[in-house]
Amino acid sequence: MDSRTLRRRLHHGDVDGGRYDRFETSRVDSLNEPLLGIRDLDYDRHAEDQLLGDALDDQRRKEHLHWSLIFSNVLAQWAQWLATVVLASGSLFGRILPFISGMQNGENNFQPVILSSLQKERLKQLKERLSIPFDGTSSEHQDALRQLWRLSYPDRPLPALKSEVWKDMGWQGSDPSTDFRGGGFISLENLIFFAETYPDSYQSLLHKIDGNRSDWEYPFAVAGINISFMLVQMLDLQSGNVSSKAGQQFLELLAEDGMAFDKIFCVAFKLLDAQWLAKRASYMEFNDVLKSTQLQLEREMALEDVLSVQDLPAFNLLRSRNW
Repeated sequence: MDSRTLRRRLHHGDVDGGRYDRFETSRVDSLNEPLLGIRDLDYDRHAEDQLLGDALDDQRRKEHLHWSLIFSNVLAQWAQWLATVVLASGSLFGRILPFISGMQNGENNFQPVILSSLQKERLKQLKERLSIPFDGTSSEHQDALRQLWRLSYPDRPLPALKSEVWKDMGWQGSDPSTDFRGGGFISLENLIFFAETYPDSYQSLLHKIDGNRSDWEYPFAVAGINISFMLVQMLDLQSGNVSSKAGQQFLELLAEDGMAFDKIFCVAFKLLDAQWLAKRASYMEFNDVLKSTQLQLEREMALEDVLSVQDLPAFNLLRSRNW
C-alpha cells in the first residue's frame, strides 16, 4: 500500500467505513449466541397430559394475542386522530403525539418536531455555513487559514499558502486547501473556534502533549475536518428535516446555544483523542476511533439531564481554566 492510499484513508470518504463495528459488537455478539438447555427432560407416563396442557396454553395465548392486536389497533387509530386534532392547536402535546404514533407503527425513526422561531433561525444559519465549500482562491478563506496558523503557532513566522511547513499542523500536503473536500469551510471555522475558545486543550491536541502517543499519529488538521464531517452526518444536518434521534436532541441544544455545533466539535475532538490513547491506536485505526467517538457522543446526548453542551460528560475533557 503506497503513501497516497494511506493518506486517502483519513478523508471523509472513509467516515462510513465498515470497520467501525469492531469496538461495539463484541458484547452484542455474545448475547446473540443461542441459549442451550442444560437438562434432559425424560419422557414419562404423564407426557400425554403435559402435551394436552401445552395445547390448551397455546390456545389461550392465541386468544390473548388476538385481543391484544385489536386493542393495539384501536389505540393507534385513537392516537392518530388525537394527534391530528392537537397538532392544529400547536400545544405541547402536539410535539409528543407524533412520537406515540410512530411507536404504534413499530417505527424507530422520529417525526419532525415543531421548532421555535429561535431554533429555526439558528438552524438556518448553521445550514448556510454548511453550504459553503472551502475555496482556496477566496481571500476570506485564505485569511482564515492564516488566522489558524497564528493561533496555532504564535511564535512562528507565517508560511506561504503553499508550503511544506503546513504539514507540521497535520495537513497532508503543502497546500491545505486540497484536504478540505467534503469538510467545507465550516471545518476550518471549527478549528479556529477551538483554538480561540479553548486554547489550552487545542494546544495539547495540536502538539500531542497528553498520554503515551503512537509512533504513527493521526494528522491533527485532517482529523478536525473528519470530525466536522462526522458531526454533520450524525446530527442529520444535510437533510431537509432533521429526523434522527441525535439530530433532534441537537436542536434542543441549539435552542440554548447558537454555537452548539462548534462546541460539540471541540468536545468530539477531545473525546476522540482520549479514546485514541485508551485504545493505544495508530494511524490505520483512525476510522475505528472516529466511529467509537460518534457512538459515545450519541449516548451522551441521549442522557436526560443533558440540556446544554456543557452538560455532556465528555465536556469535562476540556480543561477547566478554558471555561
